Amino acid sequence: MELRVTESSENELSIEIVGEDHTFMNVLKGALLEHEDVTAATYDMNPEQSGGQTEPILTIKTDGVDPLDALEDAAGDVREKAGAFRDAFEAAKAA
Repeated sequence: MELRVTESSENELSIEIVGEDHTFMNVLKGALLEHEDVTAATYDMNPEQSGGQTEPILTIKTDGVDPLDALEDAAGDVREKAGAFRDAFEAAKAA
């Protein structure tokens, strides 16, 4: 996965996430929005036909925390939830 910061300030971060689609971006956005200090999390993905960028750009706005730290926390949450789902699936399959 390739990440490129396109804009960064004290309370806002825009980062291009190369090679991802709506599925991953929606999961990450949802995890970000579960955090109290995240005031907004959105992503934009223009179709190739528009002539614009084709890679998703995630924008995070925070209140009192570094947006990069919020992104790191949200990514950890996604990892934990995916692991819990995998464990539950394996348990159900074995039953």
